[in-house]
Amino acid sequence: VVIRAQNGALLYRISPWARYVVRDEDKVNYDWVHWNPPQSYIHKNPSPKRLKSLRIYESHVGIASPEGKVASYKNFTYNVLPRIKDLGYNCVQLMAIMEHAYYASFGYQVTSFFAASSRYGTPDDLKEMIDVAHSMGITVLLDVVHSHASKNSEDGLNQFDGTDSCFFHSGYRGNHQLWDSRLFDYANWEVLRFLLSNLRMWIEDYRFDGFRFDGVTSMLYHHHGIGTGFSGDYNEYFGLHVDEDALCYLMLANHMINTLHPECITIAEDVSGMPALCRPVAEGGGGFDYRLAMAIPDKWIQIIKELKDEDWNMGNIVHTLTNRRCEEKYIAYAESHDQALVGDKTLAFRLMDAEMYTNMSVLMPLTPVIDRGIQLHKMIRLITHALGGESYLNFMG
Repeated sequence: VVIRAQNGALLYRISPWARYVVRDEDKVNYDWVHWNPPQSYIHKNPSPKRLKSLRIYESHVGIASPEGKVASYKNFTYNVLPRIKDLGYNCVQLMAIMEHAYYASFGYQVTSFFAASSRYGTPDDLKEMIDVAHSMGITVLLDVVHSHASKNSEDGLNQFDGTDSCFFHSGYRGNHQLWDSRLFDYANWEVLRFLLSNLRMWIEDYRFDGFRFDGVTSMLYHHHGIGTGFSGDYNEYFGLHVDEDALCYLMLANHMINTLHPECITIAEDVSGMPALCRPVAEGGGGFDYRLAMAIPDKWIQIIKELKDEDWNMGNIVHTLTNRRCEEKYIAYAESHDQALVGDKTLAFRLMDAEMYTNMSVLMPLTPVIDRGIQLHKMIRLITHALGGESYLNFMG
């Protein structure tokens, strides 16, 4: 797309609505490719019926292989999905699907919102993967990033028309200080149309069964949760620091999804505990079906780091696991990609650390560290699954 800016300069941009973008090995930026195969993939299997309780396998297609390369949709379809099914999961949550130029961002610096990442294959490969999952009775959720966008301009949305306010707030308000990314202007009608259309496209074209909305806390507050603790006091949730435009967008998104596709599921990643986030829009709520129980993994990390085994307070643990808002459904988890992948350590490494490299072999006796670690690892997951919420999530591996 060629745009003439206000100063007369010609800007070469990728369409915000591009469905397929690729990057040649000798180039830095992505190019828009018109995807129009002679025969588009036709879904053969109906979506599974809406589940009463989710057992979610959170995964990243690109790292779902022991080989030292970026794995593919095809690999996930034929090598990973059967294992997910055999392990008893009924839902897979896919991260890093929306196209992102920076691979190490794990999909959280999106550049092309309507394009499935070409690193793993073609759009039809993704459609086939979802179709095969449906044939196994597995619900497929997309980790959707509408809380912010990449700062890339030539292959992203930033400065699309030469200004910093085409899709985003201008100036300081339009930049996330921790994530180094742009923040959407949810009061802009065209932004609302763009984001709502994006959700509908992923459901209707690819047959995703719902979404995990990333970074909801950042959306809900003008301070984006930066340097802010939440105690549960209602003054923290209702005041001038709440971004009403963003909250309105989330309500619109859930209302649209529930109206057009009532079988779809939406999950909110909110650390603040915003009241009524998972109550119907008709009641004045946010409209989400589930919220992530984000206090639980933090609690396990705190216990492992700070307490001896004999000092674990089961009453305090049970309180954390069961402390949730009445009539709002929670998804419990001991660890997700935030703990296991993005700048942190898995529970297994916290419990066993370096001995995992030398004493995990079945050919040698268990050491006390490994024996303790395996037992606590299993018990932590069991207790979390039993008490933590109405559904359960586990990160791949």
